[in-house]
Amino acid sequence: MASDRPFRRQAVKLLTRLLLGRRRAHYHSWLPSLRIEGRTGSNPGWIVYRGRDILDLSGMDVLSGRAEERILVIGSGPSVEALSPQTVPPHQALLLNGAISLLGEGLAEPLAVAIEDERFVWRHVDMIRRLVPRDAPMCLSPGVIRALCDLDAGFLAGRQIMLIDDLRKPYGGPRRQDAELRELGYVTLSGTAGFSSHPGQGGFQGGSVVVSALQFALATPAREIGFIGIDIVNADAPRFYEQKGSTAFSGVSGAERRILEHLALARDHAVRRGTVLVNHSPVSALRSIGLDYVPLGTSER
Repeated sequence: MASDRPFRRQAVKLLTRLLLGRRRAHYHSWLPSLRIEGRTGSNPGWIVYRGRDILDLSGMDVLSGRAEERILVIGSGPSVEALSPQTVPPHQALLLNGAISLLGEGLAEPLAVAIEDERFVWRHVDMIRRLVPRDAPMCLSPGVIRALCDLDAGFLAGRQIMLIDDLRKPYGGPRRQDAELRELGYVTLSGTAGFSSHPGQGGFQGGSVVVSALQFALATPAREIGFIGIDIVNADAPRFYEQKGSTAFSGVSGAERRILEHLALARDHAVRRGTVLVNHSPVSALRSIGLDYVPLGTSER
């Protein structure tokens, strides 16, 4: 199946790998037009696109100050069809990718939106521009930020944007080895999986945006994090917002083991800090890591 990236972006990706090598192949996400400047341990930095300042990035305080006792992470799996969007309280929904379509169906004032794969932007930029409120914080990867700027440089102006920066393949630096990652005091590694307790400084991507979103959610004061639409086992089926026959390619089913290893490591961190994770999808691979189905509207606290 053809990539959703335009040909010029596929060419940049190939050339970056050929010219810079494997350890810097991920530079294609921001080259040649995007720069993130001024990043330090205490300053998230700012976005520069084609030599023009776009906006100052936001820190974790934006999300932490907005989150309440409970967060509901909403993915794009078919199980979301059982959700009544208008029943979700304000500042509770952390919307992943196509779950933003719920903003057009009665869901009001999300906690935040998270997108890390630029292919979603190329396919659904009109949905993003039409539905995401300007006051809704967004967690975005460098590739997504660059793609949005490519399509509409004015879209990000005035928004609260938190960077999803992959610690294994960080912005502006070569791919890190495990030994380098272990030197970071906020990182936990287990096999091929990783977890960051300070996602504002960098986190781990693991085959699905839910891996990054959970790290952000666990860095807020929330004491319960629920999941709906994080099905994984039926990732090749049409997403709840797609029509049959128009399903976009998803790598989720092929990355199931990797995703679950990352989520299991995050679950262990949640247990240690006293945060409850709850699975609200009756058909979900989350059950294989001990998150049994609990009907939506039922709390485990």
